[in-house]
Amino acid sequence: MREREEERPTSPEPETGGRLEQGALFEIGGKGKFRAGVATMPALDAGSPLTVARYWYRRHLEQHGHSRNTTESYSYDLALFELQVGPKPIAEIRPRDIAHFLGESQTRSTRKRRLTSLSGFFKWLVGGAKVLAADPSENFYPEHIPLKTPQPLFAAEQERLLAAAAEDSPRSHALIWLMLRLGLSRGEVLGLRAEHLDLSDPRRPVVYIYYDNPRWAGKERHLAADETFAAIYSRFLDEYRPDGPLFPILPQSVNKIVERVAEAAGVSRTGRNITPQLLRDTYAVDQARAGADEGSSSRSSASPTTRATAPASAATSVVDGAKLGAAPL
Repeated sequence: MREREEERPTSPEPETGGRLEQGALFEIGGKGKFRAGVATMPALDAGSPLTVARYWYRRHLEQHGHSRNTTESYSYDLALFELQVGPKPIAEIRPRDIAHFLGESQTRSTRKRRLTSLSGFFKWLVGGAKVLAADPSENFYPEHIPLKTPQPLFAAEQERLLAAAAEDSPRSHALIWLMLRLGLSRGEVLGLRAEHLDLSDPRRPVVYIYYDNPRWAGKERHLAADETFAAIYSRFLDEYRPDGPLFPILPQSVNKIVERVAEAAGVSRTGRNITPQLLRDTYAVDQARAGADEGSSSRSSASPTTRATAPASAATSVVDGAKLGAAPL
């Protein structure tokens, strides 16, 4: 059960003297009508309170392409931190303030998340904004939290899952095949478009994984499929004829499809949920067992900068020291 402190409101905003330091969005114009005003925020310096520093840090995260979840998570933790330390200038924040805030965490994962948020914030104030000379969080280190070892599907279970997916629908079959046989994440599957699949050679289709955000360019890769997928994809196109994204559904819908197909296949076990992530983990474990390594499995048919790598979530907790790779081209 999650701790109460982790139930995050959409936009927690601590008060500073009863009022936030932000200009009004509207002002009264002629004839009493609202008109757009100019919302202003003071410039950032060492004497700024956390309200001002948090505002500029959030702008930095947004402008540098950080995900919405990351931005909201950091902003939430910093808002809680401000509730504790009050309106003191950022230059007066001391390691004891950090220690007190971290000490109120009721779980190791909460403490680790809070420290990550504070560390990123103060590193930016020192190295990015250059308004502080020292980082009060630099001597704090996160606790080690061991990763859970995934419980991958056995070979027979994989075959039953794919057979059940084929019975369910061509869309379910294509979705599950891509995650189970090529290690695509849920987000990568939902980002696929028709132009990302090259079937010029039906015996050797190629799936191209691209990211709109330049921050994730290192994850882009070209993956080799096979004749089985070419047939699955052909049936999918015949029935759905997608215009735009191949799978215009919500992420939660992918979870529901996987759960439904897993139940039909009879592969669910007590204490193990069949999820898109488990399909990726299964793929990674199979690659490691096959002795895949980065040298033999990162060959690409296109740009030399393109990499083909398996999901990292099943790393050494599954096969100690194994280097995981995607389907070689």
